[in-house]
Amino acid sequence: MRKAVFMDYNGTIIREGGKEMEEILARICRGSDLHTPEEAVNYWYRNLGIMEQKYYGENFISEEEIVTALLRQCREEIHLQDNPEEFKELFRGYWANAPVFEDAEIFIKSCPLPVYVLTNNSVLYVKRCLDRCHLKPAGIITADMARAYKPHREVFLKALEISGCRPEEVIHVGDSLESDVKGARSAGITPVLVDRRGKHEGADCLSVKTLTELLAPSGELILPVR
Repeated sequence: MRKAVFMDYNGTIIREGGKEMEEILARICRGSDLHTPEEAVNYWYRNLGIMEQKYYGENFISEEEIVTALLRQCREEIHLQDNPEEFKELFRGYWANAPVFEDAEIFIKSCPLPVYVLTNNSVLYVKRCLDRCHLKPAGIITADMARAYKPHREVFLKALEISGCRPEEVIHVGDSLESDVKGARSAGITPVLVDRRGKHEGADCLSVKTLTELLAPSGELILPVR
């Protein structure tokens, strides 16, 4: 019997956009060797993923510290010339103010089971965003708590510990095959992939294009079979 839903934050609850992110990408394009927002997005998130896997356990550093390290790398590799403190403030704004997907808002407010948010971001900014949208999850589990970033299983194990659930009693909902599907499975949790743009057709897990597909007209949760 399912007792809770675990849910990714970045890309599942919040959009990877908003005015702060638009300014970040524009400034990277103006002040570096990269010339399009697509190049900037690909460069940033590729290297963010590398650093999140590197800083683990005893070597763990916070997401803000990773941003500092990444900005230093940007200066060295793509010759970014800009104010790093202003960039860091823009990232703080993005984490707290990014627009929320409408289906995520409906799902969190309507889900009959407790929803726990699992995120690589700081609880401070995630809570600000959720409070702004009047969303009240049962808990927020961050990389800081587990001293590991997704897809490391420690994040999911920490969520199980905090929720008091066993792996078979929860599902994890997220938009990333690597961070969410692979990470959940490493902890024995059934994943549900949110594929709003249809980029992962044929994925070997339950996939939905909108979170409201998981809600029956009666308000009950439509749960995948293990």
